[in-house]
Amino acid sequence: MNVQVKPLAEITQQAIEILYRELGVVETVRFLSQFTTGYGNYTEEREFLFEELTLDQALSAMKKHSGPQSA
Repeated sequence: MNVQVKPLAEITQQAIEILYRELGVVETVRFLSQFTTGYGNYTEEREFLFEELTLDQALSAMKKHSGPQSA
């Protein structure tokens, strides 16, 4: 018995085509997004972005943006 192994990129492309055909674009994207891990280091980015922000300033900004929205 001779087994032919496909390259992983080819298997991935074939799987995406099947998902798209059976589920449609939106559901395929939703399915695939659960396997995306993202990138970067949020902890480091958060510390850099908010290093000069006090807790009172953060709470004030949150209250300001969570109030009733005007049309």
